[in-house]
Amino acid sequence: MTPVQLFITLLILFQVKHFIADFVLQNVWMLQKSRPGWDFVPPLAIHCFVHALMTLAIVLCVDPAAWWLALLDFAVHFTMDRIKAGPRYLGRYSDVRGKAFWVSFGFDQMVHHLTHIYIAWYITLR
Repeated sequence: MTPVQLFITLLILFQVKHFIADFVLQNVWMLQKSRPGWDFVPPLAIHCFVHALMTLAIVLCVDPAAWWLALLDFAVHFTMDRIKAGPRYLGRYSDVRGKAFWVSFGFDQMVHHLTHIYIAWYITLR
């Protein structure tokens, strides 16, 4: 596989991974990441663990030495989702009819996709 083919294949795999982890496997309990205090940690951590586990599966198939990228995915996803959902942060924009909600949602998705692009780029260049 050429580097370009590897990069494109990884981008496709990460798009599918993101859809499955963020939309198919995320349940109502995991959506409680906007809870006040520290009650948001368990549901958000489990949600991010699902993402990290799926990233680990992809990375182990291509470059097992880069396993630590799953930890990076966990950390970035946890931080971004809390910023997006936290009531003191972007979570205060919860009206789906307002532009601020959709800008926040789009920013969240962009950060996740940029993380995946970085992971694919890193693996491709090794």
